[in-house]
Amino acid sequence: MTRNRSTRSSHPLLAAIIAAIVAAAAPAVSPAYDADREDVRLFIDELVSKHNFDTNYVKSMLAQSESKQSILDAISKPAERTLAWHEYRKIFITRKRIDAGIQFLEEHADSLARVTEQTGVPVEIITAIIGVETFYGRITGSYRVIDALATLGFDYPPRAKFFRGQLEELFMLAREERFKLTDLVGSYAGAMGPPQFIPSSYRAYAVDGDGDGRRDLLGNWDDILLSVANYFTRHGWHAGEPVIVRGTSEEDLPVPTGGNSLKLTETVASLTERNIRFATDLDADAPAQLFSLEGEAGPEYWIGFHNFYVITRYNHSAMYALAVFQLSDALSDARSATDGSDRVSHNLP
Repeated sequence: MTRNRSTRSSHPLLAAIIAAIVAAAAPAVSPAYDADREDVRLFIDELVSKHNFDTNYVKSMLAQSESKQSILDAISKPAERTLAWHEYRKIFITRKRIDAGIQFLEEHADSLARVTEQTGVPVEIITAIIGVETFYGRITGSYRVIDALATLGFDYPPRAKFFRGQLEELFMLAREERFKLTDLVGSYAGAMGPPQFIPSSYRAYAVDGDGDGRRDLLGNWDDILLSVANYFTRHGWHAGEPVIVRGTSEEDLPVPTGGNSLKLTETVASLTERNIRFATDLDADAPAQLFSLEGEAGPEYWIGFHNFYVITRYNHSAMYALAVFQLSDALSDARSATDGSDRVSHNLP
């Protein structure tokens, strides 16, 4: 999902403490937003002055929105915070999800081929993003987006500024794309459609894939597929370059509990000099980063390259990006197989 999630921690006790702090700090949850409430009034005034919205329209939309405790609960415990890598992986790298991905690749073969030819982003990566985000468009969220963003923008102090910004973007998006604002449905964080774009990403990266003059990421697959690829190219995807490889070390390197830096602070050469062994054809000065994750059989070491970093721009999580890569890899293996018996197992649950 193209969203800037809150800082991650895999420690359950820390997550519980954060949730308790949020619950104590948040104002009482109300069924609708009163235009006389100070932060709501300031938001309305800003939309009117900055973007020329009608005051009564904005008030009407907010009066129809609802603050949801279930949204506040959900944002305090995303899977990337609470699960180890081997637990997280089992959600996404399954026979069911791979088989559904193969079916998706077949159904959208022509469109995917055109998008890959145009952008250089592999069909398996595009498909894996949608497979991880929404099970290929089957699970896109059940919250009204205005409820999600109003709840988080007005009743979730740790990230209220960010989500009020997304609520502002939502109003502009609905006007630009001629959506009925209160009909838009998505995730608890306000992400929409099969690719789960938040409003700012929708406005910045969505493209018209079929030339009908609209950017419909809710149901138009030509727009959806090209928009996912556009997100990658706009963040610097390097066609034909590797994403990530498994590494080994004679030393027992620490396994972070959420501290993996996504920035590429190393190079192929610097990691090699640290006696971390891995295979790549990239030049010695190519940017790289070591990631250590909790595997089922112990620590796993991975070396991510530039394209891995690009995937983390879609969702700022190393585990998310690795799940996308491994699903894309499994889809590639399955497509190459002559029949089911030849498929690689990928240690599927």
